[in-house]
Amino acid sequence: QVQVVESGGGLVQPGGSLKLSCAASGSIFSINAMGWYRQAPGKQREVVATITSGNSTNYADSVKGRFTISRDNAKNTVHLQMISLKPADTAVYYCNADVRTDSRWNRAYRYWGQGTQVTVSS
Repeated sequence: QVQVVESGGGLVQPGGSLKLSCAASGSIFSINAMGWYRQAPGKQREVVATITSGNSTNYADSVKGRFTISRDNAKNTVHLQMISLKPADTAVYYCNADVRTDSRWNRAYRYWGQGTQVTVSS
């Protein structure tokens, strides 16, 4: 089994910065793509940023220029550096990892973390 755990959330003022981290652990052979999603009150979950095993990245239009996703393949971690935060960024942030647990078969399963709360308020 694989576990994915986020950390780094909290309360920050508008214009501030925050860095989220996420670690995958357990029976991991390799990890393909990793990503961050968020869900604000009353809204559906939306993709924030994704990153491939080769460090190719994609961002939601709403966070381009403000958020940076990165990963450390040796540590099975992914990070989200957030700057110039806005109240609209307030949400529960979830990370995911597309994990191969079998060295023989090329099949990956998407595991999700439990989420970490980010609140942007003055």
